Amino acid sequence: MDQAVATPTRADAPQPDVIRAMAVAARQAARMLARSTTETRNKALTAAASALRASQAELLAANARDVAAFTGAAAFRDRLTLNPERVEAMAQGLEQVASLPDPVGHVMAEWDRPNGLRIRRVATPVGVIGMIYESRPNVGADAAALCIKSGNAVILRGGSDSLNSARVIHAAMQAGLRAAGLPVECVQIPPDAERAHVASMLGAAGLIDLIIPRGGKSLVERVCAEARVPVLAHAEGLCHTYVHAAADLEMARRIVLNAKLRRPGICGATETLLVDQAIAPKILPGLIEDLATRGCTFRADARARDIVPDLPAATEDDFATEWLDAVLSVGVVDNVEDALAHIARYGSAHTEAIVTEDPQAAATFLNGTDSAVVMWNASTQFCDGGEFGFGAEIGIATGRFHARGPVGLEQLTTYRYEVIGTGQVRP
Repeated sequence: MDQAVATPTRADAPQPDVIRAMAVAARQAARMLARSTTETRNKALTAAASALRASQAELLAANARDVAAFTGAAAFRDRLTLNPERVEAMAQGLEQVASLPDPVGHVMAEWDRPNGLRIRRVATPVGVIGMIYESRPNVGADAAALCIKSGNAVILRGGSDSLNSARVIHAAMQAGLRAAGLPVECVQIPPDAERAHVASMLGAAGLIDLIIPRGGKSLVERVCAEARVPVLAHAEGLCHTYVHAAADLEMARRIVLNAKLRRPGICGATETLLVDQAIAPKILPGLIEDLATRGCTFRADARARDIVPDLPAATEDDFATEWLDAVLSVGVVDNVEDALAHIARYGSAHTEAIVTEDPQAAATFLNGTDSAVVMWNASTQFCDGGEFGFGAEIGIATGRFHARGPVGLEQLTTYRYEVIGTGQVRP
């Protein structure tokens, strides 16, 4: 019998049957999840935490295979790598989300009309979330926990780098759902890491209600360009820390060191240090020494190099670069307004920080940037859902609609209006 000739396709051409079937199942599961009780959803999360702990050895072995095959930069290897402490942190994250107030059914506002109608705005789940992320295995656990608690089904498409780890985490989440009597289709992952699944998710209008990308700039830009589904995203984490003339110098050194090097590969890491010209000669050499002794390298403007001559010169592009590594752009500015102008020119509207003991300068800075998160005397690495008390985060949003900053339970709900009458008809 003659063989049929296959039609050539792109490597990332959609495979609609796989994702469509998952999304249809997710919509059915989401309806059941949205009607479930708080206690049921909490039970699913605590049971998943127990399953995650029970599978620690299996998860670490799977993660070791992922790490062994990884060929990227050291900062990204760190994001990929799990250890017993990180597995336990994931399990505790599930339990923390379970302990948070349930956003579903929360009455956001309520009022009476002159005709006797009572109107309520009530929080409801979004529906089906499509989560596209890279490298970090814990993102899958965090996203699944937040979606379950907020009554949303989720399809998790992680990167190929973490596929082995993602499968074990997914199994633990489904074990929790089974223990609570909820459909396992509330949390799904594609069967493999084919790029085609991304295209299918982006085109799943009417089946997936919201896409949340979490990864590098190229991923987010592709999602935003191609999606036929609403997207909640940030493109880059080009964060700034500005050391003002009235800064406490020891505080500034602690904050800058932490903001840059605690975990340089995360989106909340400071990528540019701005120092006020009034104190730059006094503090900049110490800041550079603190960072350099821990392996940081630099790109500096002419004014910074006048103070520390050995610093490499920065180009225009350097100040527009999200390094995601132990590299820091350094600039000297005249004052708060100059710092704000620099941030407006190069920033990505993610997170900015000022270090100062002057409340007026702080107020000018806080009110003068349109970034999603602005900090006063704190490390930019606090831009994290767990640190905000959200239990976890499914991502960071830097847009203008629906949600900004860390996205937690509240941001994964929309709302409906309930109108209660006593027989009123409209004249």
